[in-house]
Amino acid sequence: MSTKKSFSTETSERYSRALYEISKETNELEKVENIIKNFQKLFNSSVEIKNFIQDPTQSIKKQNEVISFLSEKLNFSKNLKNFFLLLIEKRRIFYVRKIFENFLKYCSKNRGEIEASLISSKELSLTELETISKELSSSMKSTLKFNYKVEKDLIGGLKLQLGSFMIDTSIKNKLKKIEQAMLEN
Repeated sequence: MSTKKSFSTETSERYSRALYEISKETNELEKVENIIKNFQKLFNSSVEIKNFIQDPTQSIKKQNEVISFLSEKLNFSKNLKNFFLLLIEKRRIFYVRKIFENFLKYCSKNRGEIEASLISSKELSLTELETISKELSSSMKSTLKFNYKVEKDLIGGLKLQLGSFMIDTSIKNKLKKIEQAMLEN
């Protein structure tokens, strides 16, 4: 297995780590994290902003103007605005989505949260999700943060993934195992 990372992955990790360290040093971590979440919502919902930021042909001057405008509207901290301007100057602004994803992972890790993927065959209520989260969090001695989605083709049951650890109690998986056993006999 190769441990080499792509240029974009390495670059985004370095920049996100730098932003994390600066935000932590200036006691703005929570504020920057919230602003980044708001920016991500805007970025993901606005095709114009996404296209503008990911367009390498935009002039540095125009990008600076747009970021200055956004920083005013979204109430960026001085460090976050300067960070954006640095990304523009170094022509790394099109990595911003990856940088912010890594930044949020650092924040989550700092709080002791562990990301887990939970997939169910039917829509779970908020109470059911909280119960699953509390029980697993107490047994893991960490706070679990779920990426939850519904997959109807599981037929019944749940799939839970924590890093490389997978629990699959779905009927689809059980049927697959029965089919495999029948083919082997």
